[in-house]
Amino acid sequence: MSKKNKPDTKGFVFSTDPNFRFEEEENIIKETLLPAQQKLRIRLDTKHRAGKAVTLILEFIGTDDDLEVLGKKIKNYCGTGGSVKEGEIIIQGDQRDKVLQWLLKNGYSNTKKAG
Repeated sequence: MSKKNKPDTKGFVFSTDPNFRFEEEENIIKETLLPAQQKLRIRLDTKHRAGKAVTLILEFIGTDDDLEVLGKKIKNYCGTGGSVKEGEIIIQGDQRDKVLQWLLKNGYSNTKKAG
């Protein structure tokens, strides 16, 4: 038996409107900007991490695959673990100086260290 109003990722569960339909998000293909055009921000964060510090790299514009590759290269350079989630790169520990050094060396000239 199929459901009329299937739940989606936006949190909708039920609607009383008989004409209600979940709208699918359009898959917009993002193109990855060149390193010199990227305006990345580097930030130290401890929220929701049991007091442990992590370095965040934010505002990457491009595909998820390119973000994964960039995250892997930075983690390798820093010699630490981390992950890529929700459009940001998470590096374990306070690695702001190393990350900034690596990004500048690899052509990311518009990078800013925030906080």
